Amino acid sequence: MFSQLSHCYKTLLVLGFTSVITLQVSAAQQETREPEAATGVYQQQLVTAKHYMVAAAHPLATEAGRAILAKGGSAVDAAIATQLMLGLVEPQSSGLGGGAFMLHWQARQQQLTSFDGRETAPQSATPLLFSENGKVMDWRDAYVGGKSVGVPGVVAMLYAAHQQYGKLPWADLFSDAIQTAEQGFSVSSRTASQLAKGWNKGITEFYDSKQYFFPHGKPVAEGEILKNPAYAATLKLIAKNGPDAFYHGELAKAISDRVQSAPVNPGKLSVSDLASYKAVQRDAICMPYRAYKVCGMAPPSSGGIAVLQILGILQHYDMSKLAPNSLKATHMLAQAAKLAFADRERYLADPAFVTVPVEGMLAKDYLASRAALIDLTKAGKPAVAGVPAGAPALISASSPELPNTSHFSIVDSEGNAVSMTTSIENVFGSGLMVGGFLLNNQLTDFSLSPQQNGYLVANRVEGGKRPRSSMAPMMVFDQHNKPVLLIGSPGGSRIINYVAQSIVAVLDWKLDVQQALSLPRITHRNDYLALEKHTVLEQQLGALKDMGYKVQIQDLNSGLHAISISEAGLQGAADPRREGRVAGE
Repeated sequence: MFSQLSHCYKTLLVLGFTSVITLQVSAAQQETREPEAATGVYQQQLVTAKHYMVAAAHPLATEAGRAILAKGGSAVDAAIATQLMLGLVEPQSSGLGGGAFMLHWQARQQQLTSFDGRETAPQSATPLLFSENGKVMDWRDAYVGGKSVGVPGVVAMLYAAHQQYGKLPWADLFSDAIQTAEQGFSVSSRTASQLAKGWNKGITEFYDSKQYFFPHGKPVAEGEILKNPAYAATLKLIAKNGPDAFYHGELAKAISDRVQSAPVNPGKLSVSDLASYKAVQRDAICMPYRAYKVCGMAPPSSGGIAVLQILGILQHYDMSKLAPNSLKATHMLAQAAKLAFADRERYLADPAFVTVPVEGMLAKDYLASRAALIDLTKAGKPAVAGVPAGAPALISASSPELPNTSHFSIVDSEGNAVSMTTSIENVFGSGLMVGGFLLNNQLTDFSLSPQQNGYLVANRVEGGKRPRSSMAPMMVFDQHNKPVLLIGSPGGSRIINYVAQSIVAVLDWKLDVQQALSLPRITHRNDYLALEKHTVLEQQLGALKDMGYKVQIQDLNSGLHAISISEAGLQGAADPRREGRVAGE
């Protein structure tokens, strides 16, 4: 029990600039880490390879990426083929109508960069986009239809990455997805179940979506062969003419018309919004953790900063002494996450519109002050945002993010690597379909209310702005600046918890990547503590309530995909909660 810490020594060790709290326990109190305990209730086979590897959310997408690598393609080439196939076989999660964030490692030049393919709000959008008759719309009403659709960014982002790091011709990367769309594929259990549950009312109301997903008045069933000739035609256009085929001409007009004429919540996205879209290449943000360097996306993603803040706070505690699935580990992960989410809600937004105090939020002294707020025996009250150096005067505000995203990790034969998270936001996005793909509802990732208590909200809607995201593709490097881990996950705002917990599992608890991804999940977003249903974590319920936690037992449907890299080769893992696979050679 964590309360037993009152009978233990608490020693403050100062190592250089870092304060590390070592939790010392007697032999009788020490919690062991047996392999079977570490992996929880989920099992999935660890995959090894020598030369290259893909870990993605659907077997056909994994195979599409692997085939490109086998032909000598780069990690970026494989990422394009993987994404194009995901948009076909996992349409509820990502696709051409959405956006993505990519971390890319160029091995020869030892260069890490990132590509921001996040959607943008139409130029005509105002902070009152989701207000009607003086009232803010309910999110459940706002996401359906055209008003929530941002300018899709994934096509422009993939092309920009290919221009720099592609090896095979652009058009060659489309072949597998085109062929599969024309010949048909077997509907997966996850797609079928999400259709059957009816989580997105738009796809049952809008004509093209209804015709595709409900061809006989009922949702397509698992195992049914589904063809998508419209998607194949779209891919052929983009393969031949590049991103111009998407952002200009007939397809751009069709997207704009579909948004503006939506039978529910018509939007204002125009052909000029599409024509002016630009993917942004940014420097990744990095921070030391133990003997490693951990890197992630800069804003408008909140995922990179929040994961780094969690790790930066935990760095002041010796997590290696805590057992996975232990009460102590749950408490420390929850407390660090609370503090990071408090800062996230106040400061994170598109840096082109709002001053984001990135350096202040990741400063060593600031994170030390945040770590000192943790009570080792009690849950405490909800965390309050700190005041890092450079912080603007803003008010905290939340925005809903749903767990319907996808992540894949790729390493090619030259050691180049991609960690990419991709999304259309809600399950089946806005419900609107055009050209064989679904359009996103990412504008509901903005705060629907632009101000609170007289203060502006950082993540308010503005024309041309990119909504805040929790997507957190990450890479970890060793002391020789060599990548040792690629990781990321879907899961809405819980992505941050999933990724941080898994990095701790690999770096501190020395689990292999499959054990780390199979661990029972813990999330805290400065609201309540969620423990994964039907796992050993349920045994902590009483003790956690005694510590003052508000606890919920839930399905925590992470979808992590990771690759670890060592002198011995590659090890890949897929989250057993979803349909992902790993392949390599």
